[in-house]
Amino acid sequence: MLASLSLLLTGCLITPGKFASELILSDDQEFAFSYDGEIFFLALSDLGPRPTGSQTTPFEASPCYVDGTGEERTCTRNEIEGQRQEWARESENEAEQARMQAEQMAAMLGGIDPTDPQAGEKIAALLMRQKGYESVVSKGKGVFEVKYRIAGKLTHDFMFPVMEGIPTTNPFVQILLRDGDIARINAPGYAAINEGNPVPAMFGGVGTLAGLSMLNEEQGGNTEGMPALPMPDGRFTIVLTPAMQIRANNTDEGAVETARGQELTWMINSATTAAPTALIALNP
Repeated sequence: MLASLSLLLTGCLITPGKFASELILSDDQEFAFSYDGEIFFLALSDLGPRPTGSQTTPFEASPCYVDGTGEERTCTRNEIEGQRQEWARESENEAEQARMQAEQMAAMLGGIDPTDPQAGEKIAALLMRQKGYESVVSKGKGVFEVKYRIAGKLTHDFMFPVMEGIPTTNPFVQILLRDGDIARINAPGYAAINEGNPVPAMFGGVGTLAGLSMLNEEQGGNTEGMPALPMPDGRFTIVLTPAMQIRANNTDEGAVETARGQELTWMINSATTAAPTALIALNP
């Protein structure tokens, strides 16, 4: 189970919560990108590794039964001691697995131990020293309230989020430039199910949130339901000048003419299965 959880947390390390995101493309091949809202680190949530020792439940002797009849009887002192030794061995193995998992997660978090009570504040400080992050506030249990702004020239590919020391396993937005001033814009992190997310394959395609719920119950968590995890809930908008040509997109309504130019908008929620994508000719 810990191996499956480790795969989940590393394959889908961060996800959006409630957010509003916008990408503005200008005729002079400049861009401006913004993200306002929640970023959720699964490794710091209730599904992440817990401090060593916190996994162990107090020893409690199991019932003993009469052979052949199944009738419950009083356990002997030796039987109880045998149960206690087995419990100690299992507790030690569990603690070692938890320690190894925490080390694996720390390697994915720029060296920050996810079981450290100050892990949230340390990640917030890590992000705040990077250009673009105007505000990062840890709200606890892996949830961060983020305000991000960046602008530049479209002379290279772009990806968000990029975090120092933290591998980007589930990028929210990508701009991929092709020859001929063509831009492919993908937002894989804004879909509940995508090729970069291992959870659907692990759980028969039931989706990220259902997979998390199943993992939580198998760990002995709240069997009444999954813990309060942020749901993807937001809006992604691309703003283009009238001169640009939209060659392909998968919005529901297509481009809308506004005072700012052409706008493509995707509404994102936990049921979103198709990642937003658009193919734009910047200089048709």
